[in-house]
Amino acid sequence: MFQCSDLITTEFPQIDDDLKQYIEGVLENGADDFQDSEEIYEAIGEVLQEISIDKSDIEIRNICKQLLNLLKPEKDREKNGPHKILNAPVHLGSMAANLESNVDDIKSIWVMQRDDSLKVDSKKLEKAQQKLQQKQEKRQNETVKTPIAPKLETATASQITSKKETKLEAKGTNKTKDIRIENFDIAYGDRVLLQGADILLAFGRRYGLIGRNGLGKTTLLRMISGGQLHIPSHISILYVEQEVAGDNTPALESVLECDNVRESLLKREKEISATINAGSNDPHLSNELSEIYVQLQNIEADKAPSRASVILSGLGFTPTMQSQPTKNFSGGWRMRLALARALFSRPDLLLLDEPTNMLDIKAIIWLENYLQNWPNTLLVVSHDRNFLDTVPTDILYLHSQRIEAYRGNYEQFMKTKTEKHKNQQREYEAQQQHREHVQQFIDRFRYNANRAASVQSKIKMLEKLPELKPIDKEVDVVLKFPETEPLSPPILQINDVSFAYSPEKVIFRSVNLGATLESRICIVGDNGAGKTTLLKLIMGILTPTSGIINMHRNLKFGYFSQHHVDQLDMNVNSVELLQSAYPGKPIEEYRRQLGSFGVSGDLALQTVASLSGGQKSRVAFARMCMGNPNFLVLDEPTNHLDIETIEALGKAINKYTGGVILVSHDERLIRMVCKELWFCSSGNVQSIDNFDEYRKIVERELEAQTK
Repeated sequence: MFQCSDLITTEFPQIDDDLKQYIEGVLENGADDFQDSEEIYEAIGEVLQEISIDKSDIEIRNICKQLLNLLKPEKDREKNGPHKILNAPVHLGSMAANLESNVDDIKSIWVMQRDDSLKVDSKKLEKAQQKLQQKQEKRQNETVKTPIAPKLETATASQITSKKETKLEAKGTNKTKDIRIENFDIAYGDRVLLQGADILLAFGRRYGLIGRNGLGKTTLLRMISGGQLHIPSHISILYVEQEVAGDNTPALESVLECDNVRESLLKREKEISATINAGSNDPHLSNELSEIYVQLQNIEADKAPSRASVILSGLGFTPTMQSQPTKNFSGGWRMRLALARALFSRPDLLLLDEPTNMLDIKAIIWLENYLQNWPNTLLVVSHDRNFLDTVPTDILYLHSQRIEAYRGNYEQFMKTKTEKHKNQQREYEAQQQHREHVQQFIDRFRYNANRAASVQSKIKMLEKLPELKPIDKEVDVVLKFPETEPLSPPILQINDVSFAYSPEKVIFRSVNLGATLESRICIVGDNGAGKTTLLKLIMGILTPTSGIINMHRNLKFGYFSQHHVDQLDMNVNSVELLQSAYPGKPIEEYRRQLGSFGVSGDLALQTVASLSGGQKSRVAFARMCMGNPNFLVLDEPTNHLDIETIEALGKAINKYTGGVILVSHDERLIRMVCKELWFCSSGNVQSIDNFDEYRKIVERELEAQTK
């Protein structure tokens, strides 16, 4: 019984003494009569469930089995066998005739006689039942109470600043434009993102911040811009995060307004001019006006409108759009406007988070060229491989709660990191071999008196060796599209198709194109050129104004758009999401489908709202492929994905046995998978063989635009 008591205390540490005594009494008094764990469960299972909140019914039954083995070990049960076995038939008639003399025999068959000591103490039972009732009432009262609103998780930062920098800052003598953020931590709720990290941003260099989704890149930018991490006060910082508010201000004027110095000088110049024109002869005003003109000349205020116009034009704003009020633009265009304002104002430190997400390829190429001549410090988060190869002079690699700095662009970073990890792994393996060799010597001569000094020397040497750790490789991302059955051509034919939303708004005229299951096509062109419209015509969402689109009767499209991620049901988990879209399948099939896109284990049971943007995209891919499509239509599939997942997407597309048409601005992905480009421009769609040819067209347009 001592073992049973210990087991109960271990499994139910919060149990009351009265309840424990009651359970022990039941077990002790019925020890000889319990034949299996089910009988123990019937006797005390309900009590155990009442005193335990976190244990399931299966766990309670397993505890009952353990109690049975402690009371009656299995070998004893096998030895004793069943209680009573009748060796011959019983004749009830003859037994009834000799009832008085055969009372003992009848009892031996039918009556299980119990000793009074086996009875449960009624007072203890009553006390235990009262305890249970009190607990039940307490639980009911707790459920009635108004639930406390969940605490919103927020990001926090802490930093240790040097006394030298603090003194310089207090005196106002710190004029350096280099930014050094040392020994800082960042946490999001209870989760530590960075610990004891250091960053040095040298003035005039361009830094690309990279790392897997969810590690804290965006949070770090917000901590810097929000002042939670200490930056010298004389350094101006601008973080492009929110779109410009829509009002009646023209786009060009909105950009000019962000130059506060110019705006204040012009405002004062107007006030003084108005006063002088009203007849004032104050000489001080004339002197101030002269000084204002000198300052305006020094900052080249007259060139500001043309400089702002060049930036807006590079980001896709036509001369007509530049004069339109900001309230006329969609969210995507207002984000471009926010980027234009940042580029125009030229802060000491410019922070950009995925700036290419809102741009078409033409605007991305312009931005790459513009930022290569950026005069101040730049810190940019991006997943665009070509952008990271073109713009940054340095790479900051965020992993394992720290930041490593590498010189050069992304390509150089990958070479350096690979070589560095190889050397670290070789050093680790060499040290392990050395440790093993020394340990063998120690084990061999540990008890040899003649070698005692040598053994002690070896032991001390091992203790002094630095502890090297093996390289922690990041888990490879794998995406897998479903297998498809071959279809006989023709698969998809667009014959002399035209489309117009209205007589004044013609999108296409006389388009002739074709696709097969081997096709890997990317639709490119400026924003508003009709890329998404062409996709909708192919999908049958829109009907051509004229012409015919012929497709194979067994062609089955899988459509993915960036809006699908935003339209997922955020209140269910990923398995339930697939279950609602494709009901009637085994749970294992939904989980297998999610696993094909890297959403496995507990991740598949988290609510969609708690997933990162990249994880939501994978869930959207899994749902799209649940219908086994044989032709994929992907509209901006990379917007929420990190570099490794984009690479995995490219490999998955190349292995896919169906056809693919995608709209993307990611040059790396296009070069990786696409064999043909459909270029939308001026109401036409022309086929181009490769991306280099398209890039030359864009660069010629940009060159003509700047003249």
